[in-house]
This record gives sequence, structure tokens and C-alpha cells, in this order.
Amino acid sequence: MKKIYIGLSLCFLLVSCGSSFQGFYNNHKADMGTTSFQVPNFMKAVLSQISPEVKHAIGNISDFKFIKFDALSKFKRESLIAEINAVTNSGYTDVFRKNDVVNTRIISVKELGVVVTDAIIFNSTENETIAYYLQGNFDPEKIKSLADEDAFGEFSNSLIQSYNTNINPSFNP
Repeated sequence: MKKIYIGLSLCFLLVSCGSSFQGFYNNHKADMGTTSFQVPNFMKAVLSQISPEVKHAIGNISDFKFIKFDALSKFKRESLIAEINAVTNSGYTDVFRKNDVVNTRIISVKELGVVVTDAIIFNSTENETIAYYLQGNFDPEKIKSLADEDAFGEFSNSLIQSYNTNINPSFNP
């Protein structure tokens, strides 16, 4: 009985110490050279007004976090890649992973049946590193399509532009 109790306690400890995207986000949102935003609950209406192209690409979003790092040293970039690897190793399934010297791209998801419920989309080049966290109901094929570099860039630009447009309304008549 004592061995079972110790075993269960150890499992609980390991699970509770697991990395999360929220932890990654919180650890780096105040780093110099970082742009980040997350959509709080009171702004969920903003997500329902995203552009039709972005909505078609990803589906229904209930949580959204974005973080972008510019002007990274080689050490900092490697550290970020190691951290995101720890996050995706805790309950996520890799849909796509490319690791090379100039570009690391990771698309990892959690699924419920045939629906993707959580997605981490991470892209790191020598010039910048971008990470997204999306929670909602997504078509797995559409998430997988972001493995293409052009599709990822187009998606990133559209999503950021749509988000900025919806939170910074024009006050001109």
C-alpha cells in the first residue's frame, strides 16, 4: 500500500510540474524585443469578428495567445526551442516538426476524437521566433496546412492584422 501511495504521489508531482504554453508565455512576455498579446475573456467578441480568411483557416477560437521574439542571440533561440519542446512533450501530438539550423517549425495539437482542441504553432528562424497557442475546435487538415512556410506567413500576417484592426478601432468619422 505504501508503494502505491508513493507511486501515485510521484506521478502527481511529475504531472503538476509539466510545462504549459501559459507558463512559457508568462515567462517571456516581458522579455526585451518581445511582442505579445492574449485575448482575455471580455474580448472574446473580437475573436468572432476576425477576417473570413482567418476564420476559415482555423475555425472557432476560445483562447488565443501570441508571442514574437526579435533580435535573438543563438543561445536565447536555442533556449526557446528547448522550452517549447518541453511544452509540446506534455500531452501534445506533433502534426509537423522541422528542425534544422536556420528554421525550426513545430505544429503540435491536442485532440478530442477527430477535432483538434488545442494547437501550438511555433516557428523559429535566425531573425525571429513566433509562437501561437489556439484553443477551440479546429479542422486538423487546416492546422496541418500551416506546415507550409508561405501558408504560415500568410496566416500570421492575417491573424495579427485582423486582431490589431479589431482592438484598435478608428475614431475618424
